[in-house]
Amino acid sequence: MRLSMIAATAALLASSAALGGCNAAKTNDPGISVDTLKQVTEKLSSDEFEGRAPATAGEEKTVAYLIERMKAAGLEPGNEGSWVQDVPLVELTAKNVSPLTFTGGKGDAISLNYRTDMVISTYQVTPKTEIRNSDVVFVGYGINAPERGWNDYAGVDVKGKTVVILINDPDWETKELKGDFGGRAMTYYGRWTYKYEEAARQGAAAAIIVHNTEPAAYGWNVVQSSWTGPQLEQDTPGDHMDQSKAIGWMQQDYAKRLFFKGGQDYDKLVAAAKTKGFKAVPLTGVKASVSFDSDIRRQASKNVIGILPGTERKDEYVLYSAHWDHLGRCEKVNNDDICNGALDNASGTAALIAIAEAQKKKGPAKRTMIFLAVTAEESGLLGSKYYAENPVFPLSQTVGGVNMDGVNLNGPAKDFVFTGVGKSELEDLMKKLVEAEGRVVVPEPTPEKGFYYRSDHFSFAKLGVPMFYGESGEDLVNGGKEAGKKAADDYTENRYHQPSDQYDPKWDWSGAIADLNLFFWLGRQLADGDTWPNWYKDAEFRGIRDKSRAGK
Repeated sequence: MRLSMIAATAALLASSAALGGCNAAKTNDPGISVDTLKQVTEKLSSDEFEGRAPATAGEEKTVAYLIERMKAAGLEPGNEGSWVQDVPLVELTAKNVSPLTFTGGKGDAISLNYRTDMVISTYQVTPKTEIRNSDVVFVGYGINAPERGWNDYAGVDVKGKTVVILINDPDWETKELKGDFGGRAMTYYGRWTYKYEEAARQGAAAAIIVHNTEPAAYGWNVVQSSWTGPQLEQDTPGDHMDQSKAIGWMQQDYAKRLFFKGGQDYDKLVAAAKTKGFKAVPLTGVKASVSFDSDIRRQASKNVIGILPGTERKDEYVLYSAHWDHLGRCEKVNNDDICNGALDNASGTAALIAIAEAQKKKGPAKRTMIFLAVTAEESGLLGSKYYAENPVFPLSQTVGGVNMDGVNLNGPAKDFVFTGVGKSELEDLMKKLVEAEGRVVVPEPTPEKGFYYRSDHFSFAKLGVPMFYGESGEDLVNGGKEAGKKAADDYTENRYHQPSDQYDPKWDWSGAIADLNLFFWLGRQLADGDTWPNWYKDAEFRGIRDKSRAGK
């Protein structure tokens, strides 16, 4: 933290009652180690770790290294004497994938090739998947939200059919944060995970999302790298046979051709889908077919857990989390097929270790601190979901926490963004810390990307635990907003989920340190305090938390 702001931060922390009754903490620099950040990030993102895919040799090396670093940081094993929690996973690898074809309707058959034109997968644990001559229905945004008076499936039976779905929410193009689905800010209804979940509940045989770069928040290259190769999911009884047979994505240009084939105008239907009361539209006479085999491999992956026991309230917990996994080997680019995941999320995992070191040096807090490195985030938050559903430490006794998914490597920023703003009282605490550092809290620059629903804090939030997720804004000290936006866009377009997300010894870690200082002090206030920050009254997770805390 900048020296000029130490006095302001000291005054803030001394007046802890104003922040919810937390006890004061000394405000010297917490001593987060840049060397640790560099060492852990470089090590985990080296080719030696082969992209850190779960259930691979890369995982074994990753878990061993994290345990080594947690021990060196002075943590204790967090799972009844063990450093790990087994997370049962099943890996499905598609092979012999046929083209996705649409026959009938107007004109010649449309054939989409795997990888370049479409990607296809399944949640069902079965060696053979086949969709043959399935009726095709456009279901708009694929949302069934009774509390919002919205049901894209109203009046249509899609059992055994193929549904075509738009990504994001109906009002994602709204410039304000007002609308049926929060305007520009994405809700969970906009996420691809929800759309497949709802399609399965409706009985669809296949669910295909139309890719559009802006509302998806990434290009086709990300879909291609993320959805080809081995796919992971939780290994649960029933083998997910209640899910749709096939799930996937298709390029938008093919969707336009498909709609024409079914006697419809794509642009007109997309416009209609944005309005309440939209009715699903069958693509007359069109039939969908696709088939593929799946290699099946069952193997437990591992969450890594270290703790710093509390002194007075050991059975109350403050949680720091970060995911250690990445994509492993992926689509080859420039003869490189290792997706190293340096920023995403070797850097966040390094931050977890660095904060643990600093908290240990600070001395014991009154509450227990948990440092949780989770697996399989890239496969749908599977490691954090498993922990949240099978917690080592009760969620009802977990005060709250901070999740870290990538750190600021672009240099210090004047601003700070609360991802998914307006959710919990943790924001009140963090706002004071940000302001004491001489920075300002600003709205999310891209709320339509739905980042609050895209990392591991969401697994805990869904079950009631207040979790903070935030990062430096784009207004950089050197270069301002133009430089910040350029850096963010460059990463999204050229490195995100690509082999080029590699460690760079020239990175500027000063912005990361500034953010991690905030995370350190937020966790320290929670751990030395006696309050229980809650969700705001209108937050979607408030009722869950209230029931959890009441022991219901």
